[in-house]
Amino acid sequence: MNKKQGDNIRNFCIIAHIDHGKSTLADRFLELTSTVEKRKMKEQYLDMMDLEKERGITIKLQPVVMSYKLPAAIYKLNLIDTPGHIDFSYEVSRSLKAVEGAILLVDATQGVQAQTVSNLEASRELGLVIVPVVNKIDSPNARVEETKREIIEILECEEEDILEISAKTGEGVEALMKEIIRRVPPPRSSSAGSPRSLVFDFEYSVHKGVILYVRVMDGSLKKGDNVFLYQAGKGFVVGEVGVFRPASDSVSSLSVGEIGYVVTKLKEANIARVGDTLISKNSSLAPLEGYKKPAPVVWAGVYTESQDDFVSLKQALQRLNLSDSSLTFEEEESGILGRGFRCGFLGMLHLEIVAERLKREFGLVLVVATPSVVYKVEDLTGKVREIYSPALFPEHFEIKKIFEPWVRIKIITPADKLNDVLRVLRQHDALIGETQDFGASGLSRRFILNLEMPLREMMDGFFEQLKSATSGYASLSYEIVEGREADLVKLDVLLNEENVSAFSRIVKKSDMQREAQKTADKLKKFLPPALFVIKIQVKALGRILSARSITALKKDVTGYLYGGDITRKQKLWKKQKRGKEKLKKFGRVNVPHDVFLKMIRDKD
Repeated sequence: MNKKQGDNIRNFCIIAHIDHGKSTLADRFLELTSTVEKRKMKEQYLDMMDLEKERGITIKLQPVVMSYKLPAAIYKLNLIDTPGHIDFSYEVSRSLKAVEGAILLVDATQGVQAQTVSNLEASRELGLVIVPVVNKIDSPNARVEETKREIIEILECEEEDILEISAKTGEGVEALMKEIIRRVPPPRSSSAGSPRSLVFDFEYSVHKGVILYVRVMDGSLKKGDNVFLYQAGKGFVVGEVGVFRPASDSVSSLSVGEIGYVVTKLKEANIARVGDTLISKNSSLAPLEGYKKPAPVVWAGVYTESQDDFVSLKQALQRLNLSDSSLTFEEEESGILGRGFRCGFLGMLHLEIVAERLKREFGLVLVVATPSVVYKVEDLTGKVREIYSPALFPEHFEIKKIFEPWVRIKIITPADKLNDVLRVLRQHDALIGETQDFGASGLSRRFILNLEMPLREMMDGFFEQLKSATSGYASLSYEIVEGREADLVKLDVLLNEENVSAFSRIVKKSDMQREAQKTADKLKKFLPPALFVIKIQVKALGRILSARSITALKKDVTGYLYGGDITRKQKLWKKQKRGKEKLKKFGRVNVPHDVFLKMIRDKD
């Protein structure tokens, strides 16, 4: 490695809560270093997707290399703009592994938020140098000194270590860039010789195939190198290497410490994986540590409104899977919704993003069923199976134990909203642990709550209820923890004694009576009447918990008769009655498509 060249490289990222100014600060860096021409500059330049701009979050990671000249030398600055949501925590951890430093950006009007703390903890575990920064100092609502005290509390730093900036106006940004060069160490090679690189992201190109985003840890990479993806077990010849300025720009080679891309020309799904190691074909180097395959934690059925679009949905999922290996899907068929796919996601945000991309990028009109989590069910023989759909749950007499995933949650809430937060937590079976007094006193006093709850409960309207209870002032972060034994049952819905699996749900045993009543009432409200009586039954543990009925449509079969013997009418009425009895016994209830949608959307 050229020591002088390596010493002039700085790799860093920005960690911040949503709306704390991460994308705006990245814009100022691009302007200050003239990486993007002024006439081409636009807000949130590194957020390439419309969905990112609308939601104000980073969905697709975007690296960029910038050059900054000081009197002593020209420095190469590699910024990785990472997604900050907990759904993508593994991808974020691999991105953090690709840098040596992180800017901790905190909004002076909001102070430290829960997601800020989570990202900070991940950065510190990886040994990154943290540069604390207070943003939006120009705002009339800025609480600069209070925010600094909060940063000192979580980071255990000195007040003089904290920088003040306004990413909007550019005030203090150049001083921050100089501090990055001064504080963040240059990259170092862990060994000599063969190339070894960390894959921290990837994309798919119709013409170039899978394009890997890499950080070179050892050696160098160039076009024509014979390389090997260790975890995927796939070799290929490098078609091109380059850097991001932020558009792709091919270069002759990538050296130790540099961040760039590698064109594979591979056009297969699940070849590229975040965290994989790219090494020489016959290298004796060990793979980089820390790789794991992300496992789906949320599953949902995805269907198209028209069955004619099934093939289009399949092709769209396959296309998305080329650039998102964490998306899992398999074909399934619902008696009500027809053919579709059971899809696995890293979390609720991941589900929302994939569904939105399917709609926008592929023009599909979708029906997304109520999501469920992955349960582990132990049968009477001791065999454990993973169940990701309520319809696949075994009968209660076949089950010995059920385990469900839990989450560890950190909530930061204003002191005056604490009682409201506790009320919401009690409704969702939360186990509340340590509570910390955090921040300043008076009106700006806040608490950090550490708690645990079943993932199933968190998905059941918890975010919306917390937001409502605190008027949007609380923030939270969470991580998936080990599964725990649960007392759960499956609710089945029978229409005229026929089980409709699409309506099956997993609920707490203590709530099964109440949930059965609610389900029966909603079905009675939404199901249209038929020519025969519809009998609605909700069943669990082998017995009927709730029953309703929908009366048959009435038709005047004697309307065409004028006068005459009453016995003629009685005969027709008896015939109609026998017909209705026969329909009730043998007629199958046809559940319209929109009923299922109403059951999903109705939260009462």
